[in-house]
Amino acid sequence: MKIEHVLSGFVPESRGKDGLMLALALARQTGARLTVAYVHAPAWTTPGPGKIDAEWRAYVLEEAELTIAQARRLLSEVRDVPIDYVLHGNRGSGRGLVQLAGRIRADVVVIGSAPGGVRGRIRLGSTADQLLHASPVPVALAPKGYGEQPPPKLGRLTVAYRRDPASDEAVRQAVTIATQMGLPLRLITLVVSGGRQAKMAEEMLHRLREKVAADLQEAARGHRRVQVEVEVLEGRNVAAALGGTDCEGAMLICASSETGPLRRVFLGDVSSKIIRAAPCPVMMLPRNPPQKPGSGSKQGKP
Repeated sequence: MKIEHVLSGFVPESRGKDGLMLALALARQTGARLTVAYVHAPAWTTPGPGKIDAEWRAYVLEEAELTIAQARRLLSEVRDVPIDYVLHGNRGSGRGLVQLAGRIRADVVVIGSAPGGVRGRIRLGSTADQLLHASPVPVALAPKGYGEQPPPKLGRLTVAYRRDPASDEAVRQAVTIATQMGLPLRLITLVVSGGRQAKMAEEMLHRLREKVAADLQEAARGHRRVQVEVEVLEGRNVAAALGGTDCEGAMLICASSETGPLRRVFLGDVSSKIIRAAPCPVMMLPRNPPQKPGSGSKQGKP
């Protein structure tokens, strides 16, 4: 997967700026076009009594124009990225972004964290839920407060890996993105030692560490286009495990659950925990992402 077109879902709040700054960083480092979109309530399709429907339509469009004008001001000094601004009507903001991504052939959709979350973490709301169960393209989420002091650029891509076909495909996709962005790649596996595993004999836990380390080394082999590091992270839960590594300037990439539909992002239980615990932006990849016309149907291993 090569990123050539980034779609940023914008809202007139600080979380809108969070997603916008992450989208700008992705577009800037990949050389992609950026489309900033505000999904507003659709106008009534059936005429109402008097001028109520016309007044409502005018109000919705006025608010939408004010919102997109705010995005324009935030990006007013950007000269190195081609930017389009779009208004789109839909009852669900996530569903509207899915529609729009298909229409403009975006390669990734970017949004901010839902309201009420913890600073530096991602909270999943209705927009993210719709995207993370329906989008045919990757979905990137910015943590709360990301837009206040965004890093000059992303410094590394990290893949949350476990040995299965979905994660192997995520590594291949991440290698392509990392090569495009000129970034190193890190593969991590989380060993959660709490709960039932807390009672595990130390010898069994040692064998588990050795196995996941070997899986990581195998996944890292053969990718000569990019620098690849591996790391096993252990903790009593997902948050504690992720807290044991440096995520400064990184973006974490996760594969969709294998139980979800093909060619869609689908959020499994582990991925949901990782998103909520990650102290950095997270990108969820769909299962078997569709190929663009002319890109070919097969991908060889780098």
